[in-house]
Amino acid sequence: MSRRVILARMVSPLAGYDRQAYALLRIVAGFLFIWHGAQKLFGIPIPPGGDVPAFVTWVAGPIELFGGALIAIGLFTRWSAFLCSGQMAVAYWFFHAPRGLTPLQNHGELAILYCFIFLCVAASGPGIWSVDRAQGRS
Repeated sequence: MSRRVILARMVSPLAGYDRQAYALLRIVAGFLFIWHGAQKLFGIPIPPGGDVPAFVTWVAGPIELFGGALIAIGLFTRWSAFLCSGQMAVAYWFFHAPRGLTPLQNHGELAILYCFIFLCVAASGPGIWSVDRAQGRS
């Protein structure tokens, strides 16, 4: 083992687990995104609050449900993540930003986080523990 690797492992006990951490981030973010789609489309686990426009239900709901599932299992990962990232950018700028200057005021933190997590996944690819990887796609 090289000196650089030894020093890196001394500094961080997680050194060398970046691929696994990235895979967990992709899987968990996708899994959580599924629930937003399930809420919009089926009212589970709780019905959406307020008056949700029909186009949000019928456009955003399927993107969140199916896009989240595809990201979680790592199938068509780059395209799915890019689409979901774009949807979250639109959600922030059209629905959250007009409510206030900062994400704390307009409750847009989650939309921003999803946007940039999915942008990172779109740029980085499926990683380990993915259907794309198992099929030889990256």
